[in-house]
Amino acid sequence: MTSKGKTIPVLTIVTVIVVIWYVCVVWMNAQFVYDQAERAKVEPPAFSQLVVTTMSQDRPVLPAPHQVGQELWKTTVGKKITSKRSLVYHAWITLSATLLGFIIGTALGIALAVGIVHNRAMDKSVMPWVITSQTIPILAIAPMIIVVLNAVGISGLLPKALISTYLSFFPIVVGMVKGLRSPDAAQLDLMHTYHASAAQTFWKLRWPSSMPYLFTSLKIAVAISLVGAIVGELPTGAVAGLGARMLAGSYYGQTIQIWSALFMAAALAALLVMCVGLAQSFVLRRMGEKPA
Repeated sequence: MTSKGKTIPVLTIVTVIVVIWYVCVVWMNAQFVYDQAERAKVEPPAFSQLVVTTMSQDRPVLPAPHQVGQELWKTTVGKKITSKRSLVYHAWITLSATLLGFIIGTALGIALAVGIVHNRAMDKSVMPWVITSQTIPILAIAPMIIVVLNAVGISGLLPKALISTYLSFFPIVVGMVKGLRSPDAAQLDLMHTYHASAAQTFWKLRWPSSMPYLFTSLKIAVAISLVGAIVGELPTGAVAGLGARMLAGSYYGQTIQIWSALFMAAALAALLVMCVGLAQSFVLRRMGEKPA
């Protein structure tokens, strides 16, 4: 498919979403305009005036796309990145916790996967607990982690990173277990024929075979790690970070601020996934895989 063939469907979908968004803006914000007219004991505005008013409210129920865009521009380009009002500054705070949690989660996930594949006892005992751990809502466990770590004098970046770790290690464990077990019986028998040791079989067969599974898991893990970092900022009363920005917006009814932080988080997640994708292409190409 040509680049034009890919671009047109994407632009069509984006256009439809924006149109629906604007329609919802008028619908959801109209009640406030009608209430104002009723309190002032004047006639409700005409439809054309209603549309203009609903798209320019300071604290709308649903901000219009252009309002979110203006807020993003003002808080990224229009502010110094060291300013507490800059979304770049808040994104960096959240990114720091995300990357630390992602690194810890990746190391933990790979270590657990290797143990599960090579140790039957771990396979029967650890894997069920790994799966069960993800049934606990992160919003329930995040405050517990924060309180426990604060009680032992640990605060700041690490508690948020551990919440990211809690979310990110699971897809890596599952993906790596699948990847390390992906070599078929004929390939394993061939390694046995060559009298390969367990370590040689691991590094020359299992590990290379697991790379596509690992990078697919990493894409999921890095995005969910960002979610963990944002969630970790909510119960801490943090004054910096995208989660803190959203929380402050909810306190003061600044819906435009909330939505701009959400879009910044989405852009950050897309950038992180793209970086993992570039690493995947580089590694697999070095391993001899032909590009699709």
